[in-house]
Amino acid sequence: MEQRRTRRFQLELPLSITRAGAEHVAVPGFTKNISSSGVLFQSGAAPDPGGPIEYIITLNHEGAQKVNLRCVGKVLRSERTNGDSRRAFQVAATLERYEFIRDRDREWAIVPKLV
Repeated sequence: MEQRRTRRFQLELPLSITRAGAEHVAVPGFTKNISSSGVLFQSGAAPDPGGPIEYIITLNHEGAQKVNLRCVGKVLRSERTNGDSRRAFQVAATLERYEFIRDRDREWAIVPKLV
C-alpha cells in the first residue's frame, strides 16, 4: 500500500503554468489533486522533469472575487495522457513557495512554506 507523508485533496481547479525552466509561458491546465507539498495537474504542455516551474492555481474561480495562488516548485514527472489537447500531459510538481494574489485589490501576501 502506498504511504504518503501529506494528505492529498482531490480538487479540479483552473491552473496556468507561467514559467517552465527559464522560459516564460502561458499554458492552461487543471489540478487533479493538491497537498501541502505538491500538486498533480493536467495541461497541454510537458515541462522538463527536474526543472523549475511556476504556476498559478485559481481558487474561488466561480466567486465574485478570484483568489490566485502563485506557486514555485520543481517538476517531478510528466507523462502523456489520452486527454484532449488541454489535458495531454499529467504533471507532478512540488510546492516549495507560494503567495496569494487577489484580483480585485491586487494585494500580495507572501507566505513562505513552513515545513
